[in-house]
Amino acid sequence: MSSSTRSRTSPGTALVTGPTAGIGRSFAEQLARRGHDLVLVARDTRRLEEVAAGLRSSYGVSVEVLTADLGDRAALATVEARLRDPERPVELLVNNAGFGLKHRFLHNDADAETAMLDLLVTAVLRLTHAALGPMSERGHGGVINVSSVAAFLPRGTYSAAKAWVNSFSEWAANEYRDQGITVMSLCPGFTRTEFHQRMDVSRGSAPDFLWLEADDLVARALADFDKGRVYSIPGAQYKVIAAAARLVPSSLLQRFQALGRK
Repeated sequence: MSSSTRSRTSPGTALVTGPTAGIGRSFAEQLARRGHDLVLVARDTRRLEEVAAGLRSSYGVSVEVLTADLGDRAALATVEARLRDPERPVELLVNNAGFGLKHRFLHNDADAETAMLDLLVTAVLRLTHAALGPMSERGHGGVINVSSVAAFLPRGTYSAAKAWVNSFSEWAANEYRDQGITVMSLCPGFTRTEFHQRMDVSRGSAPDFLWLEADDLVARALADFDKGRVYSIPGAQYKVIAAAARLVPSSLLQRFQALGRK
């Protein structure tokens, strides 16, 4: 799509973290298709530029590349400053960047655990804080925080971090709704992306019916966001899992998972 065929009314700029693969890449693609200009944030400049070039060519949108390691406080500050820039407002923030650790808590280095917490919690908090200020002043905007269905299950520090994302997002959704801001927590399950490959976790670690496609879940997430929903849980199988997890005591869930590891 060339710039001449784009709608005259732009839906505004969207900033997406972790957009070079998987769910983040699909968000960038689908938001560009909707006409959003983009700010793409990740550590790998080469991959960012490749994605940006493809989106500019395909959709005629403006794409800004911002190289930053969100686990580094100084680099994170540059992204916060971009979100606060009154001359270049960001209408939608998608906090997608993240990673998981393969091993159980005591088998992981404490520094690795802290680095994961910094990305999954601290970066989400600080970027959301930076975005909400200008949005509340304008009276419109939105934030999508990519959480996980693991947030509903007692599965170590990754689940705990995502449970924080859910709690934070639900609070922010209710706190800022009257100011014209939509905040939503997206809770996918197993998804065919690079996420599990980087953890060295095989596709055989879960039954086929549990695996989701990134494009499908992002399309569902954006539809839920348009409806102002606080949570998006793509896939009927994960809706059932999330509902059941709310009813079953955590102690029983933890015992069941422990049996599965024996």
